[in-house]
Amino acid sequence: MLLTSWRVSLRALRRNKLRTCLAALGMTIGVAAVLTMFALGTGAQQSVSEDVRSAGTTLIFVKAGNFTRGGEESNIPSGLGSANTLTQGDADAISQIPGVKYVAGQVKLRGWAQTSDERYYSQIIGTAVSSAPMNDWSFPHGAFFKAADVASAAAVAVIGPAVQDHLFADANPVGHELTIHRQKFRIVGVFTTNDEDQADMVFVPYTTLQKTLDLQSLHSITVEAEQAGEASRIADDIKALLRRRHHLNSAPVTAQSTALMGNQMPGMGAGGGTPDDFTVKTQAAEALTKGLYTSVAAFVLANMPKVDQINMQEMSGTLNRARNTMTALLAAIATISLIVGGIGVMNIMLMSVTERTREIGIRRAVGARTRDVRQQFLVEAVTLSLCGGAIGIVFGFVAALVIERVLGWPASISLQAVALGFGIAAATGIFFGFYPAHRASKLNPIDALRYE
Repeated sequence: MLLTSWRVSLRALRRNKLRTCLAALGMTIGVAAVLTMFALGTGAQQSVSEDVRSAGTTLIFVKAGNFTRGGEESNIPSGLGSANTLTQGDADAISQIPGVKYVAGQVKLRGWAQTSDERYYSQIIGTAVSSAPMNDWSFPHGAFFKAADVASAAAVAVIGPAVQDHLFADANPVGHELTIHRQKFRIVGVFTTNDEDQADMVFVPYTTLQKTLDLQSLHSITVEAEQAGEASRIADDIKALLRRRHHLNSAPVTAQSTALMGNQMPGMGAGGGTPDDFTVKTQAAEALTKGLYTSVAAFVLANMPKVDQINMQEMSGTLNRARNTMTALLAAIATISLIVGGIGVMNIMLMSVTERTREIGIRRAVGARTRDVRQQFLVEAVTLSLCGGAIGIVFGFVAALVIERVLGWPASISLQAVALGFGIAAATGIFFGFYPAHRASKLNPIDALRYE
């Protein structure tokens, strides 16, 4: 019976094509608006979530050696001022810590970067391929070197905009040669950055610079956490990991613990153990202590050890409020659009009931029950809504893609959103089609047969 009702409804809708299209247009606009707003809202939420997770204090700096200038006066123990115990194996082990997003071992050199005509005194950084996404660089010329270049210790280099300006002016330097520490490097890319220090740097594979300097160790390791609130926890995990790997058999000695312990002997660990031969500091800690005297810095670190977690909680609260506001706005737009489309469906179905009154009377006269007539018109309303909804989903996809490309706003359309569009269309057809269907089923058969 349901299949028969559906076939009859299709014939009835095809009978008045223009009216059917106009009725479906309202539902098309409503569903398209819902899907477009859903796509933009979801994309914006994902973008904001990613920005909040990665905002501000995600970096952790691990440096070889452990020396604090003026630390003896503040009773801060120090290990080796410089050390060669930090290795790429340490970097690989750090990358396995939960919550770590990127890890880049680094070797550093200050020296001349020369072309055949010019030279520029710069900082040469040997690093891994993860430095590019970690710093969010863009490349107007060329690209960053590849993992294969690091594995083969290739003589390739990527330069900052300041280095390009001094050595090549406005010319594209990709493919040109650069001499560093008496070795020729081929330039493969130029990056742009808002960091003035990075703009003056030249980046090469760390394996290449190790080979050039006859060095096996790393000078530093930069770590990026997936979420800002995880930085302190990851820093603690890094300390514990490196102490195990470096066979330092006591608890780590830090500025915070020393400031709290008071009269611990300089150079000794908690319980008389070996001090760290490395330094681990979060981006938040480095920013807070920059330019402060050693004693003041130690006091700040001892009393604000979880500052990055506090910042993350505040940002998460802001994100939740923004998400709730956006959800309410989308719900309001969707409701208005669907009400407009639903009213159009109801008007068309009421008109159809009036025009087909005699048909209803004939059906009743030959044995159709009240529920059969109700089902017939309800199926017709749902079919009309689903047709409009299907077209609206297509228009929603197109509108979201156009807005994303033209305006640059993020948009994300999932299968759940498509299913939601169909569900909303069907529900709207049932809700706004029930009254016309119920009215048709209550017509008196005798009066309906006399209707002209």
